[in-house]
Amino acid sequence: MFVKIAVVVGAAMMLAAGVWMRIDPASFAEWAGWPNHVHFLHDAGVFQIGIGLMMLGALWWRDVIAVVLAGFLFTNTFHAINHLQDQAMGGRASDWWVLGLFSLLTGVALVLRLRALRGRPA
Repeated sequence: MFVKIAVVVGAAMMLAAGVWMRIDPASFAEWAGWPNHVHFLHDAGVFQIGIGLMMLGALWWRDVIAVVLAGFLFTNTFHAINHLQDQAMGGRASDWWVLGLFSLLTGVALVLRLRALRGRPA
């Protein structure tokens, strides 16, 4: 039980920090003493969110491959959305859709993995 509580508390901390960075990067930067680099904070925020979701996913699934695929899918998809929304801040115009393609491939892999775990043909 202690391990599960530690995972939930750790996940909550990661999710709270990540959502804060994503929603109000200026406030987080001021609190942390970081420069207010909005795109960097957006990306850092979604990576924190992804870690928190992956930690919670580990409580749901006992299969490491499913947990890793789900964590990558969440994180990479949020990262792609950041690049779409933050295009005016730099980067390449192709960043968001290239990241999105990797999310699509990962989503298919996750579905196949979950089917295999349920005993269905992949």
